[in-house]
Amino acid sequence: MAKVLYITANPNNEEHSYSMAVGKAFIDTYKEANPNDEVIHVDLYKENIPHIDPDVFSGWGKLQSGSNFDELSADEKAKVGRLSELCEQFISADKYIFVTPLWNFSYPPVMKAYIDSVAVANKSFKYTEQGPVGLLTDKKALHIQARGGVYSEGPAAQFEMGHRHLNAVMQFFGIPSFEGLFVEGHAAMPDKAQEIKENAIARAKDMAHTF
Repeated sequence: MAKVLYITANPNNEEHSYSMAVGKAFIDTYKEANPNDEVIHVDLYKENIPHIDPDVFSGWGKLQSGSNFDELSADEKAKVGRLSELCEQFISADKYIFVTPLWNFSYPPVMKAYIDSVAVANKSFKYTEQGPVGLLTDKKALHIQARGGVYSEGPAAQFEMGHRHLNAVMQFFGIPSFEGLFVEGHAAMPDKAQEIKENAIARAKDMAHTF
């Protein structure tokens, strides 16, 4: 049995979001094909995702200096403790499905905050004399991303930073398998929007059987 994190970073549901509609098709099909797997929906717009702020740095500093967790302030405990929970949940999973829109060439800021919470030395990676080494070498990941324009080719391709950043992070963590499923062009070609959506949903269902 695998543990799967279905991580969504979209304030809209599948009725109003192309990425969420395709994500739902994927995860529903995945559940049907893998009924014994544990699938956990991590809705980043509903979760408490602390930003790395002065309280977090202060709390981490105290712990690194030998203080006990109980010696931290209330704010430090709340934020540092929550970040630790998110990281432990992430590294305990076997598979990850990230679902995001493309916003201003990247993804919603809550996704960056989440990545910051799981990019932890000696948890998802470690430092060595030869440089950083990823520790999640037995995992796999997928990114479902909706793009109103076409960014897979042509002049706009250079501006897409969301999938490229996630790809860099997954490589840094040592995750050997990271795929992308893109829904693109529906805003630029509204007359083809429904076709684009249906084709992406069909691809999602196919990929779910082998993920």
